[in-house]
Amino acid sequence: MEKELIINASTEDVEIALLERKKLVEIHKQKANNNFAVGDIFLGNIKKLMPGLNAAFVDIGHRKDAFLHYTDLGPQIKSLLKYTKGTIGGSLNNHLLENFELLPDNPKNGKIDRVFKRNQPVLVQVLKEPISTKGPRLSCEITVPGRYMVITPFSNIIAVSKKIGNDDERKRLKLLAESIKPKHFGMIIRTAAQGKKVAELHGEVRNLVAKWEKMFAELKGSEGPCRLLSEIDKTSSLLRDVLTDSFNKIVVNDKEFHGNVKTFMNEIAPEKAKIVSQYTGKKPIFEAFGVSKQIKTSFGKTATMPSGAYLVIEHTEAMHVIDVNSGPKMKRTDQESASIAVNLEAAEEIARQLRLRDIGGLIIIDFIDMRNSGNKQSLFKKMKDFMENDRAQHTILPLSRFGLMQITRQRTRPEVKIDTSEQCPSCNGTGKVNATVVITDEISKSLEYIRSSRPKSKLKLKVHPFVHAYLTKGMKSVQMDWFLKSYKWVSIEPKSDYALTKYIFTDGNDDEIRLD
Repeated sequence: MEKELIINASTEDVEIALLERKKLVEIHKQKANNNFAVGDIFLGNIKKLMPGLNAAFVDIGHRKDAFLHYTDLGPQIKSLLKYTKGTIGGSLNNHLLENFELLPDNPKNGKIDRVFKRNQPVLVQVLKEPISTKGPRLSCEITVPGRYMVITPFSNIIAVSKKIGNDDERKRLKLLAESIKPKHFGMIIRTAAQGKKVAELHGEVRNLVAKWEKMFAELKGSEGPCRLLSEIDKTSSLLRDVLTDSFNKIVVNDKEFHGNVKTFMNEIAPEKAKIVSQYTGKKPIFEAFGVSKQIKTSFGKTATMPSGAYLVIEHTEAMHVIDVNSGPKMKRTDQESASIAVNLEAAEEIARQLRLRDIGGLIIIDFIDMRNSGNKQSLFKKMKDFMENDRAQHTILPLSRFGLMQITRQRTRPEVKIDTSEQCPSCNGTGKVNATVVITDEISKSLEYIRSSRPKSKLKLKVHPFVHAYLTKGMKSVQMDWFLKSYKWVSIEPKSDYALTKYIFTDGNDDEIRLD
């Protein structure tokens, strides 16, 4: 699958567009002051214990205390607290865990107030970014991710991605992991590690352990709340997680940012560094690559598909609801064939919309009714295929008796909402315009004013095509009448993107003549 990454960098933020087969599937925006990204590791302080919720609120420096549930503590929480206390106090002098004695696993059904005390320091990792009025959600199962693997301190478990289907390759990777992993560090082998040699995997292990060492140095003698290890920027994180052989283009508009991306690519995939290029065109980069137009057509309450069928996407407090509408397509063939055709097209678009808008939580889809059970099963399988490239964890249920499909999708950051509406150029948002029948009178008065103030200027008038036709048609046209009054010709240019009542006069240099 052909993939492209288009990066629009500015001093305030970075916008990243991921395109698959020229179609926009993900849009990410990172502000320069984003201090609580998923994956960041903090030293926090237990602020409040809530036995009824079996959870704690933790101060990590956000205006809202972060939420930590008992189920997110992980079985190694006792070892983590021992390591945290020993490092802060100075009794631990080595970041490696070779001589560190792991404590017994924490019970699955324990109580939060038996693990923590108020004001106790704890090492936490951001699981979800702040969303709406909620603070960040935390986990104590610390992970340090790389391109080929993720290391998990205080564990000895080795896991291999389920997406690696070849049994021989899975065994090879597991044996390699056992030979290179440090003591008391677990390892999760990612899909990108498939086919990689031991030298490449070992090199990444060293890099990840170096990050853990950096965090250890920051933790020594620290007092929370403070950030110990920051996730790399959104662009690098995205490249690390999604970069595959099918990537054929990465385009950046900023020279300095281009250099940073090139350097990062040389570190993680030197063979792909050549696909990084700097955009130097005059148009904005998103406009040049068609991203802006796709954003305008993809966001909003309604999403239209090439066949004329469309989706209506509604959001409630509890769930997201998507209604599939056939448009004119149902009239072209028998109802069952038309229904499955529209539903399959809608399923592909829904999978794209979920990624693009990063919609999480419960999603209910009302597909067009089908009677054939084989068609229902086919739609269910296709929906799973379409969502295979979605990196967010998700679960899809078959169609219910009422023709509804339920999907749950992981939510780690606020939903992407882009307002694609524009202020009306004719009324400037008031909802009212001057009477269109007097537009030619206004233009004539403006022309008289310009001729009196700039008698020698060469003039051009730009107007809507309808107004252009009215002013220019016939031997006794308005344009000819203007000429006979002053013996100076005014050229008139039709502009299809102008509102009916909009007009502009320009001089010989094509500069607008201001009338106010």
